[in-house]
Amino acid sequence: MTHSGEQGHRLDESTSYGLRPPAQASHQDQQPSQPPNAPQTPPPSQAAPASQPHQPPNAGQAPQEAHHAPQVSRGEPGPPPARDPRTYEPTRASVPTPPATGADPGAGRLVGGRYRLASRLGHGGMGTVWRAHDEVVDRDVAVKEPRLPDHLSPHERETMHARMRREARTAARIEHPSVVTIHDVVVEDDQPWIVMELVQGRSLADVLGEGTLDAREAARIGLAVAGALDAAHEKGVLHRDVKPDNVLLGRYDRVVLTDFGIAQVQGEQGLTETGTFVGSPEFTAPERVLGQRPGPESDLWSLGVVLYAATEGVSPFRRSNSPATLQAVLSSEPQRPARALSASGAFGMLLTRLLAKEPALRPDATEVRQTLEDVARPPLRSPRAASGRSSGGGAVARGLGGFFGKLRTERRWQFGTGGVVVALAAALTLFFVLTADQAPEGWHTRDEDKRVRASLAVPEEYKRSADEQSVAFTDPGSVISMELSRSSKGVKDSSLAEANSWKHFYEDGAEEDGYSDTMGNVVSRVTEADQQGKEAAEVLTTFQGLNDVDEPEGPKKFRHELVYVNGDGVRWRLRVEMPAKGKSHQDGEQVFDEAKKSLKIHDL
Repeated sequence: MTHSGEQGHRLDESTSYGLRPPAQASHQDQQPSQPPNAPQTPPPSQAAPASQPHQPPNAGQAPQEAHHAPQVSRGEPGPPPARDPRTYEPTRASVPTPPATGADPGAGRLVGGRYRLASRLGHGGMGTVWRAHDEVVDRDVAVKEPRLPDHLSPHERETMHARMRREARTAARIEHPSVVTIHDVVVEDDQPWIVMELVQGRSLADVLGEGTLDAREAARIGLAVAGALDAAHEKGVLHRDVKPDNVLLGRYDRVVLTDFGIAQVQGEQGLTETGTFVGSPEFTAPERVLGQRPGPESDLWSLGVVLYAATEGVSPFRRSNSPATLQAVLSSEPQRPARALSASGAFGMLLTRLLAKEPALRPDATEVRQTLEDVARPPLRSPRAASGRSSGGGAVARGLGGFFGKLRTERRWQFGTGGVVVALAAALTLFFVLTADQAPEGWHTRDEDKRVRASLAVPEEYKRSADEQSVAFTDPGSVISMELSRSSKGVKDSSLAEANSWKHFYEDGAEEDGYSDTMGNVVSRVTEADQQGKEAAEVLTTFQGLNDVDEPEGPKKFRHELVYVNGDGVRWRLRVEMPAKGKSHQDGEQVFDEAKKSLKIHDL
């Protein structure tokens, strides 16, 4: 197994893959409390567990039951299995042989006077991971043995050993339940052996090889990884290799981030030679590809790629080889995360923003964790619904139930007269109109046909103001504002081209009155969108206001807008402005999401 974080990538390395949606039959097997194919407690008579744990880094694939995959004999490779070229295939170690066979050279060796090697869990470019037993405290552990290629020079070997020592030191300084625990470092044969906790489970890469995750499960895993990254960043550590292979799914819903082998530690000298790329291209943030100084936003970008692949079934930037992948990271915009957006608008928008090329456009760790926590939380029945006082569709349905019951007792129902048919049609029409257009709780739908030929939902407490061809709404604290405007005919561009025009206008300073710029430090981008099934576009812009001498001043703001141009050249713009960071930013994004979802343009 070759771990992409341990050696520079070959430029012709193939990286093409895809993901399959999960099979229906396996859905019931994936219980919330246990990841798929989680290891089961073996009977005492078993020589080895039914599934070996996946260990950091470069842990091997667990032995599979006969109905999962054929066993491969140690020492003589079996025939390559047939595979779908679109199937996600994480880099795997050789299938380990249970220790009872005695086939593992080195099994039984005592390391450091206390760690008895039992069986190999996997191996990669930097070493082999063993299942071992700590004879002092009587527990199973994982031991990473340095095992480097013979062709390395003494200098390269020492660099790799230094990297392993730093990996142990780096992970040990981070205290978080989702960071693998380092127990010890033993020097054996002048080489560092890392002793760490034994995580019973599989990697996220193994799970994704069987299909995608739903939004809630992806958010649960992402929340744990985000917490681990936050703890690392507080210690001045950048992971730099967040990917599915380095995320372990253990027992009792535990998620563990592993492999700090190429982490960057603030204040320590780097171990990477100039011009050598380390990491996994498709999960590497654009600023790292460009050789710029990375920050916490770089790790969050990688987390965004992981979550996108987990929910959408395809890695957004992976191409047929590493150079093409790196070029895609720098210049390609990923497709909209349709599955994530359909499950949760906030989750889909989070993925979109995490993959922004500019670090300044990405959400911070607090917002990422808050959004993932909201998505991962199981839905709760509202007290109103539980007490039978639900509003909207539920109330209408109960009313229709009473209506139908009354009809059945009426004499005219028994004779099937036309009046009943008319009444029934009217009732059904009322039902579908109310349930389809129902605004969220605390919102109400405003029909603004007179000014903008459209309707949309607005928070009830927002204050309204209007112009000839626009309506605006502001929250009571004047922190978040929303505006919907409609132009006269004459816009010749498409929705996407019109959105790009606004992007360039902002980047040029958003000049007003022909002489004064109004925006500074602008970072803006355009993404494709849809409006009632028609092509539209979104503009996402971070900026600062300007003072009297045209210098950026004050906190950063964020503007999120939808642009739609119909066939007659009439343009609609839905714009929500909010702070660029913090809870108010998250609230503003939710306002945009709900307003966009409810927007109905009459002259589509």
